[in-house]
Amino acid sequence: MNALLDLHPEVADALRHGRPVVALESTIISHGMPWPQNAETAFLVEAAVREHGAVPATVAVIGGRLKAGLAAAQIEHLARQGPAVPKASRRDLPLLIAQGSTGATTVAATMIVAALAGIRVFATGGIGGVHRGAEASFDISADLQELARTSVAVVCAGAKAILDLPLTLEYLETHGVPVLGYGTDELPAFYSRHSGLKLQHRLDTPGAVARVLLAKWQAGLDGGVVIANPIAAEHEIPHARIAGCMQHALAEAQQQGVAGAAVTPFLLARVSELTGGASLAANIQLVLANARLAAQIAVQLVEQTIGQAAAHSSAQPAAQPAADASAHSSAQAAAEEGAS
Repeated sequence: MNALLDLHPEVADALRHGRPVVALESTIISHGMPWPQNAETAFLVEAAVREHGAVPATVAVIGGRLKAGLAAAQIEHLARQGPAVPKASRRDLPLLIAQGSTGATTVAATMIVAALAGIRVFATGGIGGVHRGAEASFDISADLQELARTSVAVVCAGAKAILDLPLTLEYLETHGVPVLGYGTDELPAFYSRHSGLKLQHRLDTPGAVARVLLAKWQAGLDGGVVIANPIAAEHEIPHARIAGCMQHALAEAQQQGVAGAAVTPFLLARVSELTGGASLAANIQLVLANARLAAQIAVQLVEQTIGQAAAHSSAQPAAQPAADASAHSSAQAAAEEGAS
């Protein structure tokens, strides 16, 4: 195991015995929701993973250590500190480790830690992507590059609605990242079920998803997979409504000079205000749904891996019993002696 990585005892035991584990990010705790909903949601998400047969591993950097699985007190600390905890993406990990600092992991950093721990499935709300106006700003989330290079499946409700969804989908396609619609033929738009962007691949069961993951990685095709799970109809916000709020929030961000890593938290908070809290409620529900699905996929991944190993073992020719081999050798020696 990597010397910089600490596994929570429950996570370590599950991995040691080949049980399913689901990684969870911590940026959603510190930057995605206000206190106390952030802590409440984090504990509900962990409970949802357990209820569906897997072990949750919330990821963060604590005191310069990469953590896969947090104690309740650590989750509460991240939640109470909120945006005061730095967001940690790939570029930030070396500094946090070297300085012994704490950071809340983004999708990209969570994938890195999950891969180091041997965790193959990760649940989040939405991935980062290509920002609106990126043709001028070149503002593209590191999440997309991580999906192209790190072999972890990410269950999400699509990319965050504040992004340029068509360009995000194009970027993933260019870098060979499969985007699988779970029970849908189009890319979900985070708060909304529909974006109008058609997907090439749809799967409808956790077992079917697990088979694709195994096929990809067994073929030596490194990199992640996006499993796009639309928010339930009863919890979604119509696309027209959320789009208007988003445009309003984007204009305010530009007027106030909000840029870089501060953009997403600003927009999420402002959209929550503009929707009267509806977007926060939808965010909580979609994260819970993704956690449940991720746990089911992780269970199937373990079961299918075990099944493949058993099938491979049974297909091997049985070894000749030692006693039979010894008897054969004795008979052959006796025959040779008689012939002489």
